[in-house]
Amino acid sequence: MTGKLSRRDRIKKGIRKRLSGSSERPRLSVYRSNKGIYAQVIDDVTGKTLVSASSLSKDFNAKGTKSEQSAAVGKLVAEKAVAAGIKDVVFDRNGYLYHGRVKSLAEGAREGGLNF
Repeated sequence: MTGKLSRRDRIKKGIRKRLSGSSERPRLSVYRSNKGIYAQVIDDVTGKTLVSASSLSKDFNAKGTKSEQSAAVGKLVAEKAVAAGIKDVVFDRNGYLYHGRVKSLAEGAREGGLNF
């Protein structure tokens, strides 16, 4: 691999060395594609996804720009996590820059009630 993907993989590995989700403080992982954005709350000890949300799922109906949709996905994953009894998470930007859609998702999750 060359270019952007190998750079992101290198950054991603460095981030994952330093942070890991536990049962008391799971990991909020973000994946960004050209069409949508996805967020998962993951317990790395058991290897299970506790909560997930996506801009392409059937129960998601927000319109607007991609950044506005990202903020709505952040709020949605935060609501689901709070309903599941999760308040504190570790934010995993997954090698993406903390800018644009990733930042919008993070701010939406904070508005929804998650602490990180």
